Amino acid sequence: MDKIVIRGGQSLKGRLQISGAKNAALTLIPAALLTEEPLTLRNLPRLADVDTFGHLVNQLGTSTEIEGKRPEVFGRVMTLKAGRITSTTAPPDITRKMRASILVLGPLLGRMGEAKVPLPGGCEIGARPIDLHLKAMEALGAEIDVGQSFVTARTKNGLKGGRIDFPLVSVGATENALMAAVLAQGDSEIVNAAREPEIVDLANCLIGMGAKIEGAGTDTIHIKGVPTLHGDTYRVMSDRIEAGSYACAAAITGGDVELAGAAIEDFEAVVDKLRAAGVTLEPTEDGLRVTRDGPIEPVDITTAPYPDFPTDMQAQMMAMLTLARGSSVLTETIFENRYMHVGELERMGADIQVSGRTATVRGVSGLKGAAVMATDLRASMSLIIAGLAAEGTTEVLRVQHLDRGYERLEEKLSAVGADIQRASGD
Repeated sequence: MDKIVIRGGQSLKGRLQISGAKNAALTLIPAALLTEEPLTLRNLPRLADVDTFGHLVNQLGTSTEIEGKRPEVFGRVMTLKAGRITSTTAPPDITRKMRASILVLGPLLGRMGEAKVPLPGGCEIGARPIDLHLKAMEALGAEIDVGQSFVTARTKNGLKGGRIDFPLVSVGATENALMAAVLAQGDSEIVNAAREPEIVDLANCLIGMGAKIEGAGTDTIHIKGVPTLHGDTYRVMSDRIEAGSYACAAAITGGDVELAGAAIEDFEAVVDKLRAAGVTLEPTEDGLRVTRDGPIEPVDITTAPYPDFPTDMQAQMMAMLTLARGSSVLTETIFENRYMHVGELERMGADIQVSGRTATVRGVSGLKGAAVMATDLRASMSLIIAGLAAEGTTEVLRVQHLDRGYERLEEKLSAVGADIQRASGD
């Protein structure tokens, strides 16, 4: 098993390219199931999860062709063609590897009238109920049967337009509902919809394919069902979580880094907290410049659905705040088990106390390198960020989590001055 070895203390300086968004890509790939014609996605990140989802739709009868296989090129172009769907049962050996697999439910049900999907897997950061996904399909007329390992959904004469009123905001359920509703007969309304930029990205892609959608990015989305969709070519949005992660890395090292391709409007809540912590962020012609000259100031953070602070940035901000001159309080409202990185940060000298969903981070004068264990994707990145500023050598083990969400991380960080490399595990 590979590990990442970091010799800390280097100030990051230079230009770092932000990749296409993982969370957007994993929604756009299943959208190809909605049409017989090719869907070409540009700016796809080179990630294990993207490859896994490509294999998943292959098993359903979708062909995939990939350009940009050269290792020196960031991003890829993938053309997907689901001319004939050969199976409406998602293979469990693939789908149980990641929770995003549930996103084939809506497209299969919308186009084929049936779908059988294993209960999803993914990072072990807490319960991930899919009841909202199923509620959305039922609102569109589907009959749902939940077994021990599979969810089966069927319609007698196709989906019908309806009102989907979510009691809680859910990004994945909103995405599934949107993809199901575009081929439903009649008009649909999604109430209390997620507002994330990735929702807007999906809606824009579907509109390019011929869907009729209004209100994406607000809490109410209106869809007028159409009989069929056509193919299109679409560029995946840049990754706002990757941009926020590297902004924390630049900040904790007192660096000066341009994040090329970063869209500041996509993660304003993170930008606001970074600025409150004493980090300077300035838009550039090509992205965003991140610098820090003074001390890191403590800030309080509460995670919440977009446009508030994202749970996917909590661990990275915590790592940066371990060196703040004072105490910060972080409250996690989305997942109940997303502090598994705390113990590993403490091995590096961090002073953190957890009580329920609240973590109090008391800033220390410095961190020390240690061998630490990655537990999930974003926790892994928090350990990388801490290692960049730590005295001595940090070894981050179980880096398969990083490969799921950060494209060629060690290459990008090396290019801006980090002493970081991948090595074979012991």
